Amino acid sequence: MIIVMKENATQNQIQDIKKRSEGLGCAVHVYEEGSHCLLGMVGDTSAINISQTEAEVCVDKIVIVQEPFKRANRLFHPDNSIIKVDDRTIGGKEIAIIAGPCAIESEVQLITIAKDVKLAGANFLRGGAYKPRTSPYSFQGMEEEGLRILLEAKKITGLPIVTEVMSVELVEKVTQYADVLQIGARNMQNFDLLKEVGRCNKTILLKRGMSATIEDLLMSAEYIMSEGNEKVVLCERGIRTFETFTRNTLDLSAIPVLKKLSHLPVIVDPSHASGKWWLVEPLAKAAIAVGADGLEIEVHYDPANAMSDGPQSLKPEKFEALIASIRVIAKTQRKIVR
Repeated sequence: MIIVMKENATQNQIQDIKKRSEGLGCAVHVYEEGSHCLLGMVGDTSAINISQTEAEVCVDKIVIVQEPFKRANRLFHPDNSIIKVDDRTIGGKEIAIIAGPCAIESEVQLITIAKDVKLAGANFLRGGAYKPRTSPYSFQGMEEEGLRILLEAKKITGLPIVTEVMSVELVEKVTQYADVLQIGARNMQNFDLLKEVGRCNKTILLKRGMSATIEDLLMSAEYIMSEGNEKVVLCERGIRTFETFTRNTLDLSAIPVLKKLSHLPVIVDPSHASGKWWLVEPLAKAAIAVGADGLEIEVHYDPANAMSDGPQSLKPEKFEALIASIRVIAKTQRKIVR
């Protein structure tokens, strides 16, 4: 339920309705922009007398939210959320470019790639320290040593760190190093993990599960936000279909749909969507053209010998060319790539 206040509503009137609603057992989310104020009610709203509340002199109208996701709903927050990470933003006029290797293999490897992607135009550094792999015999990552290397790369380049957290037990450790915690596709519905990252003060990059609907993704975001952390970024990374030529099928339609339903920023991972390096650039350009707020791209200077996801990784010179090509596309969306 959303209570839309009149433009001339005073702070005392707003706070009075908020306190009364909380007294009836509702959590109340206040959204204020200029002279507009919305009160979003979450929880059991059955005790609220709708006709009596609507009759208040300071209330314009009441809107019933039909969708099960509330805090992530654009009705609760009409303007796009802009999430600040250090001196960077996700969801604003500047396209967020998250780039780096799938897995951290050594200090030399990560720092070399970090310098290359920053020079090309990346504004965030990605790198896997803990790696969820299909096979238990595949490289599982450098773990805490990898986190230490990420932090060293940040000191050198200034790029905020994006890395995956795989379990509830690792959240506290990863938050000591990372600026953005990534929830991978396989963990999108790990509800204990979602609730745990919802209690931390870090930006959360939530990837869509390979068989998840758009509503499933938004409900996972709701789990995080219901614990108090509203700094959530949604990521479309391809879904599993009957097609086998590509690793997954990039659902481009999900981007405008998510932007319509939710105020949260939406980025796209064309690397995991395609599984093929030569498809990354065209899919990245298409994603920006339909309104994505950013991209997450895997980069490696020696893909043939990469320990994880080499076939979908761009060499630094290819990544630089991609950045140059999407600058033109970004202008059509009134956005920029520095």
